[in-house]
Amino acid sequence: MRAITKEFPGVRALSDVSLVVAAGEIHAICGENGAGKSTLMKVLSGVHPYGTYDGDIFYQGRECRFGDIRASEHAGIVIIHQELALVPGMSITENIFLGNEPRRWGRIDWKAANHRALELMSLVGLKEDPDTLVKDIGVGKQQLVEIAKAFAKDVKLLILDEPTAALNETDSRHLLDLLRGFKQRGITSIMISHKLNEVEAIADAITILRDGRTIETITVASGEVDEDRIVRGMVGRDLESRFPEHVPRIGEVFFEVRDWTVRHPISADRLVCKNSAFTVRRGEIVGFAGLMGAGRTELAMSIFGRSYGVHLDGKIFKDGREVEIRSVADAIAHGLAYVSEDRKAIGLNLLDDVKTSVVAAKLSKITRRGVLDEAAQYHEAESYRKSLRIKTPTVDEPVTRLSGGNQQKVVLAKWMFTDPDLLILDEPTRGIDVGAKYEIYGIIQRLADEGRGVIVISSEMPELIGLCDRIYTVFEGAITGEVARRDADPELLMKQMTSSRRLPTP
Repeated sequence: MRAITKEFPGVRALSDVSLVVAAGEIHAICGENGAGKSTLMKVLSGVHPYGTYDGDIFYQGRECRFGDIRASEHAGIVIIHQELALVPGMSITENIFLGNEPRRWGRIDWKAANHRALELMSLVGLKEDPDTLVKDIGVGKQQLVEIAKAFAKDVKLLILDEPTAALNETDSRHLLDLLRGFKQRGITSIMISHKLNEVEAIADAITILRDGRTIETITVASGEVDEDRIVRGMVGRDLESRFPEHVPRIGEVFFEVRDWTVRHPISADRLVCKNSAFTVRRGEIVGFAGLMGAGRTELAMSIFGRSYGVHLDGKIFKDGREVEIRSVADAIAHGLAYVSEDRKAIGLNLLDDVKTSVVAAKLSKITRRGVLDEAAQYHEAESYRKSLRIKTPTVDEPVTRLSGGNQQKVVLAKWMFTDPDLLILDEPTRGIDVGAKYEIYGIIQRLADEGRGVIVISSEMPELIGLCDRIYTVFEGAITGEVARRDADPELLMKQMTSSRRLPTP
């Protein structure tokens, strides 16, 4: 790709970007949210067609001018987006061959499709019935369906945008092993990732983008690659610490949950929360650690207005008094806020603009006699845009045009606007680059310094240890341990995250 420039209304996403990828290599692209990584790959794959950008693309020795994504797929270039393009109500086979179904005598040959699907599933290590609905398998297996779908199109260049962002460690390792296997088969891969340890482990070369420009390309064989070098290129400066310096000012207990028990919404014999009990102090950042499926999100959602499952038992106390929180409206009224792990499906309405999203959770603050005060709406949104450093030319911009990190800041702004006493953050930095993470950590610390309580649910153990004052561990719906920051280490947390019995506090 030579001198690629791409503009959207009010913003230049790419400016004279060049990228050279050798055949058969794994090439990583790193950069902050908004650096232009996904836009560059959308140009390459025809999502942004020829004529909508400046510059040239050469593939296998000839210039390519892709008019749409089908044209790039015909050439053997297949992109797997961060938001998987699967139909939940269709089977694995139907998804693999969607729009590319094998035909016989003018009709879809489902027998041939199922046979070929089994071959492709075996290739990617997916051991499922091909008739299984996609909605009934986990995110890691859905990612494998997407890769099988790519192989159904005779892929030669595979582009993966944040392929491990939503995966646990086991699924991530399996996916990286697959990429190594594809390399041995002569398939070229381009991977966008914020997980620098994975990039360092698997990539042959790394191209760093910053503010829509190419900063440098590093070959791993040169021996010059380390996380600090990548971070420096991404953010334009050294990050001496991945977490801002912070001295907590922790006050008294103001929020308490006792004996919280919740049943699965469908399986009547399955408990997703089992007699859970915990406390939060003012000014305190409390972490919740657990493996995928441990019940952390279910606990948070059930507390936030019983948004998940069937409540069986348990009480909530705030400022020493029992409170009844039976709906999301009750939760907001009692000073609770919940930033969900899925910002696109639950946290935001992607049809809204920034200013509408920021005030959405508490319109009563800016209504006068039942009428929305548009001037107040704009003022509030603009205030959060500046204080949270949301990268957007205007608050009238649709949130769908923002990068993942900036969308996350909009979700934070939306709940900060409600003036919560307790802010629950579920995977607050998922799919976000190291520079944006640093900014969000600072925001979390500022919220705690204002006397609020903050709960952080995260799958990244270093994040919990570096950010939280106290950490609870969860296993199969039960809280199995409580560790102060000074005593927290990965080995101890993992031991408590994999044990069904409550272990003594160090």
